[in-house]
Amino acid sequence: MTCLARDSLAGPASSKMRYHYVCQRCTACYRWAGDVEVEDEEIAKIAVFLGMAEHEFVQEFTRIRANRTDLSLVDKDASSECIMLEGDECRIYEVKLVQCRGFPNGWKFPDWEKECEAIAVPIKGEA
Repeated sequence: MTCLARDSLAGPASSKMRYHYVCQRCTACYRWAGDVEVEDEEIAKIAVFLGMAEHEFVQEFTRIRANRTDLSLVDKDASSECIMLEGDECRIYEVKLVQCRGFPNGWKFPDWEKECEAIAVPIKGEA
């Protein structure tokens, strides 16, 4: 997954207009393949939220990333679906990861909008 800054991809109507995307909680992003990085501070927060020890959370819900320097959430079973997706809800939505909170306004990848239902709202004063 290639991450791009908000300014590097234009909204659907104009290459000069900038947008803020409003998540519709369609959960498409939970089903894309790729690393969902987990920072050390997030591990502690999520473990407390789930009522488990940090070590237990790491053992059950994380794996070493492809770059072998950090941890990512494991995928659900043999799919690319996020382990934290339960039905149409995020199990840890209240303490969701920085990476998850940043999409699609803080980062995005080419053609993300073909799957995501986020609504593009023009940023006032931008053109």
